[in-house]
Amino acid sequence: MKSLDTDYETLALDEAAPGVVVVTLNRPDRYNAMTKAMFDELERLALALDHEHGCRVVVLTGAGKAFCSGYDLADADELPSLGALGMLEQQERAARALLAIRGMRVPVIAAVNGAAAGGGLSLALAADIRFASTSARFNAAFVRIGLSAGDLGVSWLLTRLIGPAHASEICFTGRLVAADEALRIGLVNRVSEPDRLLDDVLALAEAIVENSPGGVQLSKRALQANLEISSYAAALELENRGQALLTRSADMREALAAFKEKRPAVFTGA
Repeated sequence: MKSLDTDYETLALDEAAPGVVVVTLNRPDRYNAMTKAMFDELERLALALDHEHGCRVVVLTGAGKAFCSGYDLADADELPSLGALGMLEQQERAARALLAIRGMRVPVIAAVNGAAAGGGLSLALAADIRFASTSARFNAAFVRIGLSAGDLGVSWLLTRLIGPAHASEICFTGRLVAADEALRIGLVNRVSEPDRLLDDVLALAEAIVENSPGGVQLSKRALQANLEISSYAAALELENRGQALLTRSADMREALAAFKEKRPAVFTGA
């Protein structure tokens, strides 16, 4: 992979293993609260990594004790005075960042190392997979400051992930959801001890990297697209196109040759 651009004010980047980029929200003194700069940098980074051929998996985590505590309330005083169009512009800026993260061609894993509140919950939900430490806490904090829990994709993603009844209770109350409950209701895939969280996430990332880049990327595209279509037949049609494309790839031929020769496949993304 080319040298990673590290010109970010609110993010820190590290290639933790070949093909695996760890993106750390880097405002620990503010519990990694979101600002306009962070939204802009998340969008810019997602687009940059999508053009980086060597990037195979992205891991999102937070510096210090929190994953992300949501929008920085130190910047919230201006919100009531923005006017409707100003507020819409602010929302769209934040939404572009999360759309860019969710829309990345490669898998995104959230390593939730502490509080994921408000926009932090939205960011965790935008990932494909979520691992949490035992200290992780989730909440849809919007209702506690007079706003709707339907913010930055929560109403769409949370309902599909854990079902409407659990999502409704969490969104209407704004209560904290501890890591063990998050695991039980399907909000996270796994819970790890704090000192094991990143190691466990990197082990998963490296298992993904072992597979063909094209196969993983079209799997992600099919899984996401088929959340949004309304019929089994349409899902089959999309899957059929993906498989037809992948059978033309060099990686598919390599996988078959490796199977016949009883050796590990060497995938190149071609």
